[in-house]
Amino acid sequence: MPSVVPGGSVKTRLFASLAIGAAVVLGTTGCNLIAPQATTIDYSASDGVNVPESGPLQVRNALIVADDEGSAGNLVAAVVNDSTQAHTLRVEIGEGSDIVRASVNVPAGRTLSLGDLANGVEPLALEGFEGAPGSTVPVYFQSGDGEGALIQVPVLDGALEYLSPLAPTPTPTGLLAPTPTPSATPSPTPSS
Repeated sequence: MPSVVPGGSVKTRLFASLAIGAAVVLGTTGCNLIAPQATTIDYSASDGVNVPESGPLQVRNALIVADDEGSAGNLVAAVVNDSTQAHTLRVEIGEGSDIVRASVNVPAGRTLSLGDLANGVEPLALEGFEGAPGSTVPVYFQSGDGEGALIQVPVLDGALEYLSPLAPTPTPTGLLAPTPTPSATPSPTPSS
């Protein structure tokens, strides 16, 4: 009478271990077959936003630094011109009758960092801007023959140390009279 080997034949055990190994591999890595990879999704990794194609100029890390009341603002961004011609970036902030328009010229082959105070480049002052810090405002960017792009741009205040020099400074509403300072009257020098 043939003897029965516990656990089945060698081929059966080999097939079973391969099947279990394949199930473990597919079970632990199968998510990558159907789930999108987060590292392939473009996003703005800073306070500002990157503007999609708006023409030959590329706008990166755009944000508006406003005063505490939200009644004045400065546009801060890096504007890249990879072309061989100078281009003008046209910006429209807001909607309806409250649109604020501004523009900036960018030389060929240069990056203009609006708000790079260390290199003497001021942010783009937005005359008539209104937007509360903490909100977003619609901004339309267009350059060259490009169609342009409308994007929501964050409005920040100068509370953070690196943004405080970029916040608009209030303009004086009236002239202040100088305050007289007492002058020191020379005392007589004793003669020897």
